[in-house]
Amino acid sequence: MDYRIVYHPKAEAELDKLYADIALVAGSLTAGNFVDGVITFIENLETFPERGSVREGRIPGLRIIGYRRSVSVAFVVHGRDVVILGVFHRGQDITQDLLEERL
Repeated sequence: MDYRIVYHPKAEAELDKLYADIALVAGSLTAGNFVDGVITFIENLETFPERGSVREGRIPGLRIIGYRRSVSVAFVVHGRDVVILGVFHRGQDITQDLLEERL
């Protein structure tokens, strides 16, 4: 049985910002292709979400996975939902405080 992917609004905003940042440097086609790749990568979590590094701390079950060494996706699995808490690029600091407000 597949899981359902749920994006936190801030994760959606981070995808939009990722697109805008890439488009400024490399154009809208390149930005669109890259962000589509990130989204496809995230959507593939619906079949096997329990992968990536588990981060012990205040957020139970927090996992971080990387996409092409330039994007990190933070998520938790709640029942049959995979909740995407954030999409971070280029070495952004992913802190428990930042993600806690998104639960």
